[in-house]
Amino acid sequence: MTAYKDMTLDQRRAEYAALQTAFADLKAQGLKLDMTRGKPCKDQLDMVSDIFDMLKEPEDYIVDGIDIRNYGALSGLPEAKRLFANLLDCKPKQVFVGGNASLQLMYGVIDCAFIHGRLNSPRPWCKEPVVKWLCPAPGYDRHFKLTESFGFELITIPMTSTGPDMDAVEEAIKDPAVKGIWCVPKYSNPEGIIYSKDTIVRMASMKPAAPDFTIMWDNAYCIHEFDGDYVEFPDILHQCKKYGNYDMVYEFASTSKITFPGDGVACMATSEANLEDFEKWIGIQTISYDKVNQQRHVLYLQNRAHTLKLMKKHAAFMKPKFEAVLSTLDREIAPLEIASWSHPKGGYFVSFDAMPGTAKRTLALCKEAGVAMTAAGATFPYGIDPNDSNIRIAPSFPPVEDVEKAIAVFCTCVKMSALEKLGV
Repeated sequence: MTAYKDMTLDQRRAEYAALQTAFADLKAQGLKLDMTRGKPCKDQLDMVSDIFDMLKEPEDYIVDGIDIRNYGALSGLPEAKRLFANLLDCKPKQVFVGGNASLQLMYGVIDCAFIHGRLNSPRPWCKEPVVKWLCPAPGYDRHFKLTESFGFELITIPMTSTGPDMDAVEEAIKDPAVKGIWCVPKYSNPEGIIYSKDTIVRMASMKPAAPDFTIMWDNAYCIHEFDGDYVEFPDILHQCKKYGNYDMVYEFASTSKITFPGDGVACMATSEANLEDFEKWIGIQTISYDKVNQQRHVLYLQNRAHTLKLMKKHAAFMKPKFEAVLSTLDREIAPLEIASWSHPKGGYFVSFDAMPGTAKRTLALCKEAGVAMTAAGATFPYGIDPNDSNIRIAPSFPPVEDVEKAIAVFCTCVKMSALEKLGV
């Protein structure tokens, strides 16, 4: 297989004509394949559906003297706090247990800071002339949309193989208008990068110009290995406290890809002072979250060791799908020298960098052939990828055979758009 850059114009034209024929055959199959988001598949959901058998007797609903069917325990059941503290390597007193969505807790933190200010805020963020926010990219589109919805100015920070470019971060935080940063520190979305210890220490020891600078530490994939054993990871709260920045960080996690995305439990871990401030405002919005679901998860997951055994079962479904994607890319695209991609060991995505200027065209062709994928540009602030290159591949939801079909379509479209860019 010859690299496209080494082909003559006639060779590229012949290759493109062959791809057009293959593309027509793919379209004729009438495929309807969904690779848009990182979701567990039906088999994974079926595997954990016995969680609903956890609460059977009337006495099961009385926990630590709390009737979990009634009002109360705004910050979560004590046992639920202990469970999440065990998973995150922090302390129960640092944990707030909420409803089914960590994104809702993230929104709550930003919303409270916007309306009321944070502990060290000179004023509520809504009273600031401008609020700027650092967005490591490629990154998570929902993070970017959240801060964009408040009118913040989003600043792109390049990602490196060890996490955000900390030189760029440290330069940006000299501006007091810069109020925070998004982080997905383990198996980052979409690249699957694990932040290095040096990056974490530099992050925790920062001295921003804004006294209310906020690290939003979305540890969504904290135990989500699909290839290999659990990877130990430093506790960000401990690191921030060590460097005098205890109130600077909020950490988030959930059981969304451990049990159910729609019916799991989310948590937030932060300093005791931050929790007290947050509860003061969130207590106006709700009296308590779903404690029945919290207790169901406590009984089902038990502790980190038991949960990691469950994650091994999830990995058995995940690994073959990622192998199907990566082996096909290595075989079909690598020799052509027109793209690069991540090789993650955990998380839910493969990050693909097509030839600059071809991502939108590639995905338009995929859609035409019946394969839906995350929109080009979604991994950058405002949905604008300046290179029109990055594509997020989410292979978790379809069966393996459908993943194989989808990635075959994808490779054909990548090749066609690259040849069009080179000139045919």
